[in-house]
Amino acid sequence: MSRTAHTSAAPGKQMLSEQVYAHLRDAIMRGDHAPGDALKPQDIAREQGVSLAVVREALVRLVGEGLADRLPNRGFAVPAFSDRRWQEIAEARRTIEPAVLRMSVERGDLDWETRVRAAHHRLVRTPAHAPEEGEHYSGAWAEAHRVFHRTLLEGCGNPVLLETFDRLWTASELARRWSAHRDPDRDGVAEHRRLEEAALARDADGAAEALARHLTLTAAALTGDARGRSASE
Repeated sequence: MSRTAHTSAAPGKQMLSEQVYAHLRDAIMRGDHAPGDALKPQDIAREQGVSLAVVREALVRLVGEGLADRLPNRGFAVPAFSDRRWQEIAEARRTIEPAVLRMSVERGDLDWETRVRAAHHRLVRTPAHAPEEGEHYSGAWAEAHRVFHRTLLEGCGNPVLLETFDRLWTASELARRWSAHRDPDRDGVAEHRRLEEAALARDADGAAEALARHLTLTAAALTGDARGRSASE
């Protein structure tokens, strides 16, 4: 094979891998694959009309983002509800984010207050579900949700802490969607309203407490642990 042919083939493979990755990521986020379901490279390759190498590259990327597990001698699978990693991420978020929010409330300026109010308004006005996107929260709502939580913390003025938030948020996105699906009666609207009100009232203690409760309920719904709910109320 000529050097020109080789170099043109590599971008083509990369593009196919990106397409398969995006397809699988969206399917997992929509709930098309249940927790613990096997992700069989041979079946995916056949369905998508691509090579096994392309599929494996996409699956390895999903593993790196916590959206799939690589099982010794058993291929790939969607993480299970019982995966210890979800609770470890939840513990990290409950430890870090309320402390950062406290800093944000204490340091945030008028511009931060304006952005918090705007982010909350967008979250409230964005439809939570889109029929074409499956049973979990819509992509538009999920992004509005992320922006609201990040905006609350941006008043801290520390980019390193915000980068930590970004990493933890990405790592917990799938678990958060599962949690919401398992606890459909949870009043997330009221929880977000309490967060906004405490932050804008400059109630650092109240805001930190509300965020810790919010994160605890998410983790408790994922495990079905009623004690987590009662302990946070």
